Amino acid sequence: MAAKPFQITVEEFRLFHTIDRALYSLLVIELQRDPLESMQTLALWIWLERTRFNDIIRKILSLPQFLINELADEAVTCLKCIEDIQSLLSTDASEIPLTQSLMAKEFSLLFFHENRDSATSGIKKIVTEVCLKALTDIMEKALKRSSEQTLTESKVSMVAPLAESFLIERIAQLGLGSDASPKSTTGHDVPREERTMFVTFSKGYPVAEYEIREFFTRIFGDCIECIHMQEVKSNEQALYARIVFVTPAIIDFILNDVPKAKFTINGKHVWMRKFVPKNGNSSLAYMLPQNPPETI
Repeated sequence: MAAKPFQITVEEFRLFHTIDRALYSLLVIELQRDPLESMQTLALWIWLERTRFNDIIRKILSLPQFLINELADEAVTCLKCIEDIQSLLSTDASEIPLTQSLMAKEFSLLFFHENRDSATSGIKKIVTEVCLKALTDIMEKALKRSSEQTLTESKVSMVAPLAESFLIERIAQLGLGSDASPKSTTGHDVPREERTMFVTFSKGYPVAEYEIREFFTRIFGDCIECIHMQEVKSNEQALYARIVFVTPAIIDFILNDVPKAKFTINGKHVWMRKFVPKNGNSSLAYMLPQNPPETI
């Protein structure tokens, strides 16, 4: 009789990665760093530890928070060098002095040049197999706090669980390889009308396209494929727009099982709902209506 494959629970997996969780929590909760960027930062450190540098995570945790923050900045420099060879070749090794000291060995950014392929694949593997499984609950907590700070007058709570596929896609968009272009991500396989939200603004309180983009980028990162504002004369205010996101998971996250959501962008009220083409005709999905829409 064949033995059953050994399985561990999510709780057991998180317990095994207690020290990694402690460092990630410090980065995103205490230091309030970007949750997705910090996931890659931690993956870089784990990869270095697995490669040849022992006990990196414990050493970092033993340091004062201001030094950990500086080390995280240096890790971002390393990640950029892995992603962009030109950046690596033009960056001086002296830009990562704390990292060099931490390694206690001869170490420079040249290491990432010599190991770029293995670093790229290794970090992505750690993000997928370790970070997304061990850290998602901490990420949700950090994103929830970020959204609560940004959406102080919102009538909804954006705390829906994050789909692993969405997190993988967002991690891919942060870089580490040329295969992370928008067209290669899973969200773009979904029809645009299923990734689109309809937005209305209060008359007398104009909201510009750049304000919408900055608002959502602060929360989700590079999440918008395009924004279609109502076409108006130069002296008139747009009263509505459509936002096409890179993945429908963002719409689910924003609405949180309610039909519409209200936000405040720079003190101006914005109402959002999922876009529904007139008469279900998807050919109208990208044409702004000629008549003002009903209030949502």
